[in-house]
Amino acid sequence: MSLNQVPTGKDVPNDFNVIIEIPMQGDPVKYEVDKESGAIFVDRFMGTAMQYPTNYGYVPHTLSDDGDPVDVLVMTPVPLIPGVVVRCRPLGVLLMEDEAGLDAKVLAVPVDKVCGLYGHLKSHTDVSEWRLNMIAHFFE
Repeated sequence: MSLNQVPTGKDVPNDFNVIIEIPMQGDPVKYEVDKESGAIFVDRFMGTAMQYPTNYGYVPHTLSDDGDPVDVLVMTPVPLIPGVVVRCRPLGVLLMEDEAGLDAKVLAVPVDKVCGLYGHLKSHTDVSEWRLNMIAHFFE
């Protein structure tokens, strides 16, 4: 099945699908899903020993201000494989800046049916300051 056929979600923006591109704590390789073919390409090898602090993906059939699908940082207890789809709910939006300007990233967790470990997290303010700082530092 093509990733282009993956729906946006069941109850957007409260319950949405995320296609994972990069697993958390993986090797320093940036993968990117080709939106037309659905193939996962190596975008680049990162010149740092840092690892992604969360799984990184996007919401299909969306468009953010930078012209790409909405970016999502998905907190899970274990790394997810690139190309998998996980139902998520948002905790908030982290506003970051990159070479192109402001870059918003949704911070999310799997819906409780998929993983009940995060049921107590209702907002980004419920996430530990340590974890939020780790995420911010990675994207600086």
